[in-house]
Amino acid sequence: MEQKILLLQIAGLGYNFLRNNLNGQKLYDLDVKPMQGVFPGLTCVVQATMRTASLPAQHGIVGNGFFFKDQWKPLFWEQSVRLIQRPLIWENFRSHGGRVAQMFIQQSLGPGSDVFLSPAPIHKHRGGIIMNCISEPSHISVRLEKELNGTFPLHHYWGPFASRRSSRWIVKAIMNVMGNERPDLLYAYLPHLDYALQRYGPDSTVSKKAFIEVYSLIGELLRAAQKGKYRVILFGDYPVTPANTVVFPNIVLKKAGFLKMRSVQGMQYPDFYTSAAFSVVDHQVAHVYVFHQNLIEEVRSLLGKMPHIDTILDGAAKAEAGVDHTRSGELILVAKRGAWFDYRWWTEVKEAPEYAFHVDIHNKPGYDPCELFWGWPPFISQNPSRIKGTHGRVDENEPIFYASDRELPGNPDSLMDLSLSIKNLLDVRVNSGEKLHSLPCE
Repeated sequence: MEQKILLLQIAGLGYNFLRNNLNGQKLYDLDVKPMQGVFPGLTCVVQATMRTASLPAQHGIVGNGFFFKDQWKPLFWEQSVRLIQRPLIWENFRSHGGRVAQMFIQQSLGPGSDVFLSPAPIHKHRGGIIMNCISEPSHISVRLEKELNGTFPLHHYWGPFASRRSSRWIVKAIMNVMGNERPDLLYAYLPHLDYALQRYGPDSTVSKKAFIEVYSLIGELLRAAQKGKYRVILFGDYPVTPANTVVFPNIVLKKAGFLKMRSVQGMQYPDFYTSAAFSVVDHQVAHVYVFHQNLIEEVRSLLGKMPHIDTILDGAAKAEAGVDHTRSGELILVAKRGAWFDYRWWTEVKEAPEYAFHVDIHNKPGYDPCELFWGWPPFISQNPSRIKGTHGRVDENEPIFYASDRELPGNPDSLMDLSLSIKNLLDVRVNSGEKLHSLPCE
C-alpha cells in the first residue's frame, strides 16, 4: 500500500537562503532540488497553483487580494475555495475514496477537501477579539483547543506580535490530525520564517535564527511522519530578497486626479465609485485597475515615469506572464529588485484612514507589511522604510525549491511540475485499485 503524503509549505524559504543557512549540511535526509516559482510570487497565488497545476490566468487567484468588480472594491485574504476557478489536483483521488486535509491554507474553506482548519476569529462589537479556528469536521478545532492547551495564537500569526509560536502550534496540530483523522494527503503551511525575513531581511541574524527554528520544526514533523507512515514533500513558496526602496503608485494616481478621495473627519478614504484608476499593491507587484479603457495609455505613461519600476505588463505581456485574467489589473507593475509597493495614498499622517493604524487585513485595500511593527503612539507603524525584505518578482537567479524523502515522478523543475507530480502520485493509487477509504475523517 502506498504511503500517505504530508505536503508542507514553508513561507519565504527560497533555495539560495536555504543553501546559505544549511552551511553545507543536508536538510535531514531529504533530497533538495531548485525549481522555478510562479508569478507573482505571493502566498495565495502559490497555493492556488499548487492545488490546480495551473497558472493565475486559469485559476484566477492573481494575488493575495484583487479588485472584485461585482462589488467594486478590493478585497484581500478571502477564504472561499470557490474563488479558485480550476479543478483541484485531488478531485479524482477524492472521488475514489481518498481523503485530503488542508491546514492553514488560503482559499480552503468549503467543499474542496475532507478536512480543513483555518483561523476564523470573532471580532466583538465593543472591541476585542475571540480567538478561534474554523474546521471541517467541526469537532477538530474543539479537540485541538483542548489537547493543545488553548486555541490557535492568532496574534502570533500576523501583526507586531507575529512569531514562531504560530508555527509551533500549527506543527502540533498537524501531528494531531495525522494521528487522528489520518488523511491520505495533508497540505499544511508554516508561516513564521516569513515574518523575520520581511522585518529584518534575509541577511539578518534574526532571520538566520528563525531558520534554525524552522529547521527544528521540520525535524519534528519528519519524525512524526515516519512514525505515522507518511512520506514528506516540502517546498519553499517564494524567495524573500532585501528591500531598500518603497514605491507609492496610489500617491501618483491621486496627484494626477485618477484616484478620488472621500474625506471623513479629515481622514482620506478612496472613492472607488468615482475614481478612474486604483493600484492594488501586493509586495513587489501592483495590479492597476483602470476603469475607463480610453485612459489606460495615459495611466501607463504616468506610472512609467515613476522610479524603481522594472516592468509594466499589459495585454500580450500579461498573457506571456500567465496572469491574463479578468481579475487582473489592466496594467500590472513589477518593481525592480530592492523595491516594493506600498498602498498609501496620503502624504500626511493626519490624513491617514483609521484602519491604517491597526492590523486590518480585510479592510485595507492593499497589503501592509508595516503591520509587523509597532509605532508610537502604540499603534501600527507608519514607517514603511522599516521593511527590509520583500518578494513577488520571479528571477532566474532566485529559485524556490522542493525537498522529498524519495524521488518524485517527472523530476519537477517548476512549481506547476511539482503539483503535477503530486497529482500523479494520487492518481497512481487510484489506478492501482487500492482501497482508499481506510479511516473516516468524521
